[in-house]
Amino acid sequence: MKQHRPIKPANWIPAILLFLSIFLLLLAQNLPAFAEWYATGPYRVLSHWGNLLTSLAYFSVGEMLVLTAFLSIIGCVVFFVWVFLKKREMWCKLLLRFSRGLLSIISLLLFLFTLFCGINYSRYTFSQTSGLHLTPSSEEELQQLCQSLAEEVTLLREQVNTDSDGVMSLDATFSDITGYARSAMQKAASDYPLLDGTYLGPKPVLFSRALSHCNITGIFFPFTLEANVNTDIPDYSLPSTMCHELAHLSGFMREDEANFIAYLACERSERIEFQYSGKMLAYIYTSNALYAENPQAAQKISASLGEGVALDLSANTAYWDQFETPMAEVAQQVNNAYLKANRQYDGVKSYGRVVDLLLAEWREEQTATNDS
Repeated sequence: MKQHRPIKPANWIPAILLFLSIFLLLLAQNLPAFAEWYATGPYRVLSHWGNLLTSLAYFSVGEMLVLTAFLSIIGCVVFFVWVFLKKREMWCKLLLRFSRGLLSIISLLLFLFTLFCGINYSRYTFSQTSGLHLTPSSEEELQQLCQSLAEEVTLLREQVNTDSDGVMSLDATFSDITGYARSAMQKAASDYPLLDGTYLGPKPVLFSRALSHCNITGIFFPFTLEANVNTDIPDYSLPSTMCHELAHLSGFMREDEANFIAYLACERSERIEFQYSGKMLAYIYTSNALYAENPQAAQKISASLGEGVALDLSANTAYWDQFETPMAEVAQQVNNAYLKANRQYDGVKSYGRVVDLLLAEWREEQTATNDS
């Protein structure tokens, strides 16, 4: 009688990790209080030490892992083709072993994603924890906010550095800028304590041009707990992009909230270029929202922008126009599917919901002004 080998305990690990991942994700989705507790407790500890560890490398560990995975996939494909052609009798056995190994890797990655990212998608919204009240807005309010931001970016633009073409440029090293970004986030934490953290600065992506081809300005890589930024993008958007990715690192995964936190941080920075970057981010989203409601009003406000702001926006448009390719469209669809899978059901449009938060803050400021 043929005896069956007992299943080794280690063989149960992928199934256990898969079960834990699904259980924790479902628990977080159905119990936001648990997700908030996790985001402000265990995640803080894990992200602090994980970020500290990967920050020992000056380069993006996440980027290197992605490149290694890509090369490994190519190597596996070549190897399996060779086996199929030369040693076909080993094909099924190797394929079975490969499938088991792949399942183990996928279950581990899903578990790490859950711990370092997935649960945080279900935490309380930033408006709930910060005390901002989101209410339906009128077109008049949207127009007033847009006009106010247009005036602010015009004034700030007069104080920033420019290159030989008159376009805004940063006159600091990448290391200095990351330091300014960390400082800006710390200042925002004085008003919004949940942003408090001791995270190190974002890292530059070596293949930044490739990210631009995918219409990506920055990436939070959860498996290494790193905030990564595309250094090839126009200078005016780099400070707000850094703060956006640091917002993800601090546990705020929703895109509209990361945009708003980036705005809050840049607004509180002592650096004019950061203030300008944050206000530009807010103006662009607000202007796009107004254009959808009242194109004439949006165009009128756009015409009132200072020459320098208009030049920066024109340079930004020219930069991204060169990347309107099928690759960018595919990347957009992948990002859209990823966001929807993580309960941001309007996909890439979720970035634009920052306008609701901007309006909520603006109303509070107006109320405080009127009361005084």
